[in-house]
Amino acid sequence: MAEQRRDEREERGERDERRGEIARAWDDLVATARRSVSEGLVVGTSGNVSVRVGELVLVTPSGVPYDRLGPKDTVAVDLEGNRAFGDLGPTSELPMHLAIYRSTGATAVVHTHAVHATAVSTLVSELPSVHYMTAALGGPVRTAPYATYGSAELARNMLEALRGRSGCLLQNHGTVTYGDSLDQAYDRTAQLEWMCRLWLTASSVPGRTPSLLSSAQLHEVAEKFKGYGQRG
Repeated sequence: MAEQRRDEREERGERDERRGEIARAWDDLVATARRSVSEGLVVGTSGNVSVRVGELVLVTPSGVPYDRLGPKDTVAVDLEGNRAFGDLGPTSELPMHLAIYRSTGATAVVHTHAVHATAVSTLVSELPSVHYMTAALGGPVRTAPYATYGSAELARNMLEALRGRSGCLLQNHGTVTYGDSLDQAYDRTAQLEWMCRLWLTASSVPGRTPSLLSSAQLHEVAEKFKGYGQRG
């Protein structure tokens, strides 16, 4: 009997810990979604954010302004897209998010309709390597061919464009990036938008063509990035 009570306490403790982890992840997700609006990467309810917690994926709901989201609005699905809990329906772009989680070790995904990146997606099949931060996304950023939003076709096109990359453009649509955390996924989104703005600005100068970095130069930067930042 004593052993059974101990097991029950441990089980309750694990459940409480799990609930706390999900609550913290949801708070971070909502903060990231609101940041995407305040920094101009999405308008209204366009774009979406998700984060993986174990075998669950927390994701922004469909058609709900981010400033209205609170703890009771948590939306979670399993890796097959089955609702785990929450009363709100998940984003219509759920197939893209789940495709990334099934195919990579990502723990966070950010999708935006950022203006400059979306403009570039209508112009080129690959963002020219106009800045060394291209290396931070794994190399030249590809554009996934257009497909209807929320479709399995779009998810397939996106995965092909993401091959060897941590971000891509979606033709006539926007961007997708992923990372080991919400901060990393969001930073990659912001960096991609900045690079697209840079290329559009440079390429708009009459009579001039932007200089581009070579594969060897990007490889050198990628190696240098491995030692970047603080240690210890």
